[in-house]
Amino acid sequence: MKFLVDHQLPVALARFIAMQGHEAEHVRDLGLQEADDTVIWQLASARGLVIVSKDEDFAFLAGVPGGTGKLVWVRIGNCRKQALLEAFRAQLPRIVSELETGSQIVELARVPKPTHQCLLKALRALTGIARCP
Repeated sequence: MKFLVDHQLPVALARFIAMQGHEAEHVRDLGLQEADDTVIWQLASARGLVIVSKDEDFAFLAGVPGGTGKLVWVRIGNCRKQALLEAFRAQLPRIVSELETGSQIVELARVPKPTHQCLLKALRALTGIARCP
């Protein structure tokens, strides 16, 4: 799969996706860091690239009937680069699967961390040591 990472996401994300076995470029690699969203969308659609972006404008472009472009819509809010890469590490197989089966928009949302209480309940359930109220 081929990805194009938008300007508000780090170049490191494109490199990370490439390290996972996919083709990936950042808009900076193509000199498009200042380009209008429609220009980026048209280029990505023409080249069969999936845009990776936080920008809601791309969601509107992806929702146009008859459109051929695809989007990974990053919806995890502001976070450190490492947290972003971890979210992609955890969800990239699902993202690729959904895109390959025809989804035009795939959302990447923050995966909530299990709480201590949640982990304790799961451990108790597995071991049968004690029941939680």
